[in-house]
Amino acid sequence: MQGTIDGFRYGAVTPVAAYLMACLGGALGLRCVVRSLHNKHSWKAGWLALGATSIGTGIWTMHFIAMIGFQVEETRIGYDVGLTVLSLAVAIVMVGVGVFAVGYRGATTGTLSAAGVITGLGVAAMHYLGMAALKLNGTIEYRTSTVALSIAIAIVAATAALWAAVSIRGFLASLGASLVMGVAVSGMHYTAMAAVSVHLHSTGGAWTGDSATSLLLPMLLGPVIFLLLAGVVVMFDPLLVMGEGNWDRSFSRHPVAPKTADAGQPDSALTAQDAATPWAMVTNNGRHGPSSATGRRRPR
Repeated sequence: MQGTIDGFRYGAVTPVAAYLMACLGGALGLRCVVRSLHNKHSWKAGWLALGATSIGTGIWTMHFIAMIGFQVEETRIGYDVGLTVLSLAVAIVMVGVGVFAVGYRGATTGTLSAAGVITGLGVAAMHYLGMAALKLNGTIEYRTSTVALSIAIAIVAATAALWAAVSIRGFLASLGASLVMGVAVSGMHYTAMAAVSVHLHSTGGAWTGDSATSLLLPMLLGPVIFLLLAGVVVMFDPLLVMGEGNWDRSFSRHPVAPKTADAGQPDSALTAQDAATPWAMVTNNGRHGPSSATGRRRPR
């Protein structure tokens, strides 16, 4: 007997909430990766790790918020806690592989392709591990062609996300990219759910534990709090909310210590000869000569 599946038990509430969490995780992750790549003084590994954890947590949270709205009318649904937690770990680790690859090796065609495939397969593995965690009075079956399509969407979405992470700098551009990532991740999830069918077992083997909501809501609390805390870190880091190129002017041009030019003279006016001259030999008005209290040449 086939079960009657409803993926939108609470209407638009769960899809919209799931989409917003995917966007939040994507936005935080992109800004963290940008922070690590375009500021010479940042702790690169730490920011990449925070970015990967934000993206992976956002994807996982999106999945299980969406699953709150999933039901089979003929049977109750529960979740295996171990597999649910494992799916979160897989999401973070596999996204981390891709993020660290492009973070340290750059967005070359080979690196981006390999990292996108690995990350996309990791996202798909997270989804199907989460589905394997379902406990119900029946067997979950999948339509192979739709599963293959969902995996392809996951790979394309992951590749696009990794490309955006190393190619987009501006805050508004990152925000737009995160909205697109949310659409891609949600599309992958609901495509994968379209492949699902449930073959019910005979009466008497029904799962009778806690409801899906009572299990999922406490488990979602930790990842949601993490994303909010990561959001606070991002919001209070001035380099992450500056406009595009601002940190390039303040850091990239002076990677060690900023050198002060005359108020009316742009930094670009300093010549190569100026750069090679010791500071003691450069006067306040940019002329060369032995230093003195007034910054003028000594009379011969």
